[in-house]
Amino acid sequence: MVIVLKEQTTKEQKNQLVKWFEGQGIRVHESDGEYKTILGLVGDVASIDKDMIEMLDIVDRVTPISEPYKNANRKFHPKDTIIEINVPGSQKEVGRDTVKIGGGNFAVIAGPSTVESEEQINEIALSVKAAGASALCGGAFRPRRSPYADQGTREEGLGFLSKAKTAAGLPVVSELISIEHLKDFDDVDVIQVGARNMQNYEMLKELGRLSKPVLLKRGLANTMEELLMSAEYVMAGGNTNVILCECGIRTFEKYTHNTLDLSAVPALHQRTHLPVIVAPNQAVGYYELVEPMAMAAAAAGADGLLIEVHNDPAHAVSDGTQPLTAEQFSCLMDKVRRIREAMA
Repeated sequence: MVIVLKEQTTKEQKNQLVKWFEGQGIRVHESDGEYKTILGLVGDVASIDKDMIEMLDIVDRVTPISEPYKNANRKFHPKDTIIEINVPGSQKEVGRDTVKIGGGNFAVIAGPSTVESEEQINEIALSVKAAGASALCGGAFRPRRSPYADQGTREEGLGFLSKAKTAAGLPVVSELISIEHLKDFDDVDVIQVGARNMQNYEMLKELGRLSKPVLLKRGLANTMEELLMSAEYVMAGGNTNVILCECGIRTFEKYTHNTLDLSAVPALHQRTHLPVIVAPNQAVGYYELVEPMAMAAAAAGADGLLIEVHNDPAHAVSDGTQPLTAEQFSCLMDKVRRIREAMA
């Protein structure tokens, strides 16, 4: 349920109403607009008399919310959410440097799907930073279809990422594949939940207890509403720093790994205030298709990109057909900038 208060409502009147709702066991999410305040009620609102609330002098209107996701719903939070990620080495006072995603802020996260060695991740980190990347990504723990495939450098890989983070001055993003590894992610700035774990609800609930940003990928056979419900699990725990990621869905087409659903970008923006980024490499599976899909994502209004970059794709441990080289990534960054400038 959403309650829109009248413009002349005082802070004391609003607080009294909020306190009353909380006394009924209802959590209240406040969103202050330029002229009006919106109260989003989360919980068992069946006992709330809509007509009685609508008769209050300070209430403009009451709107029931039919969608099952509440915290992630744009009706609760009309303004775009801006996720801020601390830049390593910046001052810890007010005004420190941050990477911003959402609300008109565009961020490109780049790096290899697998952290293979300290030298590899350092070289890639410096090259993507030089090209204008906002953050560095790298998989230390690798979820693989085959138990015989490379499983990643694991805790050692997180150490390599930490050193690259310091060397390049970039915040890092890495995938968590099991909640038991969370204790090792203290130096990871954004925790990625992969497509296979999108509906790992116990993991999502645990991440909801953190304040650290969570990058949530859409599962390859999941709807947009299911993605938003997974975001709701994180947000219901108190962590509102969620970034949604479209990385392709499974269709009958076999030419590409998956089908990149770019319609999800504007469709999700209609439904949620959370930022939406796109991961074209994972969807298409071939580096030749990454540039046009990344450019199309920028034109579709994405809040950022997640791009796989490798210093030697031909000898990559995994997914060697997907990543761009440093030179290809730099060229892509120039084209994306021009698209965004043209749109502006």
